[in-house]
Amino acid sequence: MNNIFKNKCLLITGGTGSFGNAVLNKFLNTDIKEIRIFSRDEKKQHDMRVELQNDKIKFYIGDVRDYDSINSALSGVDFVFHAAALKQVPSCEFYPVEAVKTNILGTENVLNAAINNNIRKVICLSTDKAVYPINAMGVSKAMMEKVMVAKSRVSRNTILVGTRYGNVMASRGSVIPLFLEQILNNQDITVTDPEMTRFMMTLNDAVELVLYAFEHGNSGDIFVQKSPASSIGELAKAMIKIYDSKVNIKVIGTRHAEKLYETLLAKEEVLVAEDLGNYYRVAADNRDLNYNKYFTEGSGSISKYEEYHSHNTRRLLESELISLLNSIGYKNLTK
Repeated sequence: MNNIFKNKCLLITGGTGSFGNAVLNKFLNTDIKEIRIFSRDEKKQHDMRVELQNDKIKFYIGDVRDYDSINSALSGVDFVFHAAALKQVPSCEFYPVEAVKTNILGTENVLNAAINNNIRKVICLSTDKAVYPINAMGVSKAMMEKVMVAKSRVSRNTILVGTRYGNVMASRGSVIPLFLEQILNNQDITVTDPEMTRFMMTLNDAVELVLYAFEHGNSGDIFVQKSPASSIGELAKAMIKIYDSKVNIKVIGTRHAEKLYETLLAKEEVLVAEDLGNYYRVAADNRDLNYNKYFTEGSGSISKYEEYHSHNTRRLLESELISLLNSIGYKNLTK
């Protein structure tokens, strides 16, 4: 894989976020020529520049909402990882048009600019919330995927591929850092619904999924990594056990637009997905606007299939969950 990136230039939109930092950790000591960090937050770029002090990293201030800024930043780039997005469910609920501007129209800008600059390959990052979406963030990400697939039909030499992943453990805004803060402050852990389940992926898993899609994807494909899950209640108990805490778990009720479980593959996608071992590939539906084909070219009985979600995937044992949390730095150092 590293040979593919040798002497190449990679741009990461939203590159100051958790995913961008994980990619930097993976690539900085390789033969890649240049990594461009494209984002609108100059403070985070400054902090990253000071911390890393690496000549391979170049910083570009801009916003995916502004076509000219992303188009200019893509000059001379070989590959793009498109991670810029509004990701917080509550904020997208209150400001859904902002989610449209960044997640949908911003993605269109990135893809149009990539095609204009003859970028070789673009990987778009999506989320399980895009499947059967019930909130504005999920709806905007579902439309982002549709934009990617539609553009893939006319992208000529630029290959456009999507990835869809579940909860990234300890990423910005996730529940694990909140639980730790509550434990350290001797406060009750607040859980919306202990039976709620989420896929458990590390940041390294997210990067590996993107790299797998990069290596194996055809234009219009969406890749999903098979992931285990945990209930939120079991996750809270594991955190309490790691830190030998005596705090209680307080059930506060489901938040607005929150799902009981998340789905990585819809039933309709399971019907056509290719099982690649640790991953699923969902190829683009490339039927044209001859609508008769939608009624005459079926793929089998959908009633025989079930969607792939966090309630029916493998559930992590407590020991596995604790080990996974330890691996990403959640350890009781006083033991």
